[in-house]
Amino acid sequence: MNRNFHHDADLRLYRSVPHSTISNSGPQSILTLVKILSDLEKFYGPQEPTFPIDPYEFLVWWYCGYPASDAACAKGWAGLTRDIGIEPAKLLRTKPAKIAAAIKHGGMLPDVRAERIQELAFLVENEFGGDLRAALCGSLPKARKLLKSFHSIADPGADRILLFAGIFPIAAVPSNCAGVLTRILKGIEEKNYAATYRDEQRAIASESPETFDARTRAYLLLKHHGQQLCKRTNPKCLECPLLPSCSYAALNSRA
Repeated sequence: MNRNFHHDADLRLYRSVPHSTISNSGPQSILTLVKILSDLEKFYGPQEPTFPIDPYEFLVWWYCGYPASDAACAKGWAGLTRDIGIEPAKLLRTKPAKIAAAIKHGGMLPDVRAERIQELAFLVENEFGGDLRAALCGSLPKARKLLKSFHSIADPGADRILLFAGIFPIAAVPSNCAGVLTRILKGIEEKNYAATYRDEQRAIASESPETFDARTRAYLLLKHHGQQLCKRTNPKCLECPLLPSCSYAALNSRA
């Protein structure tokens, strides 16, 4: 079946709704980030992190799944914490094969992921005195550079870690949901991931207080919305609480 079938069907139904209910001439009101987050929170409820917020623990969790996703990482993490533990000393005393067996339910390449976890444990134990968080509490550029020295951590991952660890109140954007805010505000799909990330980061930075509570709230609500409804493929527009004001829905209703 064509993967766009359901999305096209949703949009046909959207266009068929009488104009008194939904206007196809454009969004009925101008959305701001404050309004977007308020509407999303009313619809989904307050969100809480589903991942560890300590920098070291987050990296262990991240390597517990591949391809990395909340579900995959949670499965590997559950096995690792149950069978071995996550303390650097324990991980370094454990044979790689046992770690791989503990995290196997997290997806592909458990042997490689086990190596990553042991490399991380070695660095934290021997280079950072067992306290990665303390090593990140200098300047923002140095903290970013340090985090990006770990396998598979780029700017989005570094920003996420620093924000949720309470180190720097960065306007982080969910890496797997970059584009959600652009679709809502501009109605377009940007092809360049890095440009999209930077644009959305600027939007969050300019419209939300520079506090940990405000920035983590924005991150979690946009992440949840991107996972539940505002998907790149087959977005569920008719179920969306932002439908009357969403630029993406308005533009596609005229397609």
